[in-house]
Amino acid sequence: MIERWTTYTAGLLTGLAAAGLLLLLLSPRRQLPIELHPAPTPGPLQVHVAGAVVNPGVYTLPRHAIGFDALQAAGGSQERADLDRVNLASELEDGQRLYIPFMPEANSSLASAAPALMDDPQIQLDINSADPSELETLPGIGPSLAQKIVEYRDEHGLFNSVDELLAVSGIGPAKLDQLRDLIRVD
Repeated sequence: MIERWTTYTAGLLTGLAAAGLLLLLLSPRRQLPIELHPAPTPGPLQVHVAGAVVNPGVYTLPRHAIGFDALQAAGGSQERADLDRVNLASELEDGQRLYIPFMPEANSSLASAAPALMDDPQIQLDINSADPSELETLPGIGPSLAQKIVEYRDEHGLFNSVDELLAVSGIGPAKLDQLRDLIRVD
């Protein structure tokens, strides 16, 4: 009887081994393991600093730099810089232009120059320095919309492009196309 169990057990083990070998040979090949690499570290920012700064130019700044960092890289502001019109705490983007405006001179009146904008199409109104009365000289801009433009500029900082006017409530693509040749961003 022991012989019978031994033969039976040997046959069972041989059958299991053969089945395992057959499964191993017929199973699909396994792919190479996936290697995970860390995400590439983004490089530094290139920022153009212009306007009322000591050394205007293009500066290389670390990621997550703010406007104040760019101003310091440009040697600081000039005496006539109007820093209240720039959000120096905003984070910069690669390729951005940071313009530091000059304070208007006391004896010059920007308001008296505003009507000349409509007479001479070569003169464009800077939407970053214009006050509401100057903005109202533009076609389709009334007191309410002029105030919205100024409030948006005060809340979000200076406009980086004319197209940013689309973010102001009340200005759509058609109105922007009407204004595009009459305005600029400095």
